[in-house]
Amino acid sequence: MTFRALVLVSACLGLALPAAAQAQPPASKTSAWKTPRNVWGHPDLSGVWTNATITRLERDPRFGDRLVLSEDEARRIEGVTAQAMEAAGRPTDQKTGVDDLPTCGNGSSGPACGYNAFWVAPGTKVIRIGGEARSSILVEPKNGRLPLSAAALARQRAAFGNGRLGNFDGPERRPLGERCLVGFGSTSGPPMLPVLYNNHYQIAQTGDEVMIQIEMVHDTRIIRLNSTHKPASVRQWMGDSIGRWEGDTLVVETANFRRDQTFRGATENMRVIERFTRISPQQIKYTFEVIDPATFTEPVKGEQAFNASSEMVYEYACHEGNYALYGILAGAREEERQGREMEGNRGAVKEEGGE
Repeated sequence: MTFRALVLVSACLGLALPAAAQAQPPASKTSAWKTPRNVWGHPDLSGVWTNATITRLERDPRFGDRLVLSEDEARRIEGVTAQAMEAAGRPTDQKTGVDDLPTCGNGSSGPACGYNAFWVAPGTKVIRIGGEARSSILVEPKNGRLPLSAAALARQRAAFGNGRLGNFDGPERRPLGERCLVGFGSTSGPPMLPVLYNNHYQIAQTGDEVMIQIEMVHDTRIIRLNSTHKPASVRQWMGDSIGRWEGDTLVVETANFRRDQTFRGATENMRVIERFTRISPQQIKYTFEVIDPATFTEPVKGEQAFNASSEMVYEYACHEGNYALYGILAGAREEERQGREMEGNRGAVKEEGGE
């Protein structure tokens, strides 16, 4: 976790937050405003942006095919979330035992409660694009749900079965985020999705590259402009991204993913098309499409708002001075010495912050 956790006191105590953190400005582009250009003549996307939101990737089934919420519905959802976070962020009774810890910020309880809501910053508002409050990040399929194929479900069941044993045998069995390799929950992407905290991104541009510095696990994406993909044998963390400008929109195509870092169970042959369009001084409209016929039966598309932030991106130290992974594996060895099996060894490994 970054130093940002230490500056969340105002949020947790209900004090005033900077305007950029509290509100999501309308995402409609007015005729009076023109996209600024940098010295290379490209649309200027530089700066620090946040995609923090309480809007989930998949839509609550109760909304059916309805993407747009009424303002009353949006405020009600935001109010319920604020109450839940306020309750989860209260100081823990010092007399409470580990097994009796109340629900914490990520919905866990007991020993799985690594930290309470004081340490997380998932956002306070639903996504608003063009003045419309959204019920999900996914806009296609129409129901806002991932359309997994029968083959993909079978593949996931097989992987789950193979992964039910030996979850604590070594670091390779632990999630990528826990190992500080890439951020959990697709925060580094692509597609880049909001998670429990550290939802800040810093964009810097040159004439032939765009760099996106991701706060979570200090990942950095380098997008080569007007280039071609590397050979398919070259598989990189976050894939291989190439971009081009289409008017005021940066279009990024990413391929050559690693098998252990894909989107929601997709194959390493998936492709992701992203579009970044600065539509106001305070907002970038970010859209993505995930293409993988071996996994999804319909096109998978999403839309988010990246809002300007006055904050900075802090260093993510992760395991520097953090002995969590060592402790996890040492605990498993102690359990074995006592003739017991580590709790969860026969269950699925769940990524921190996973839905």
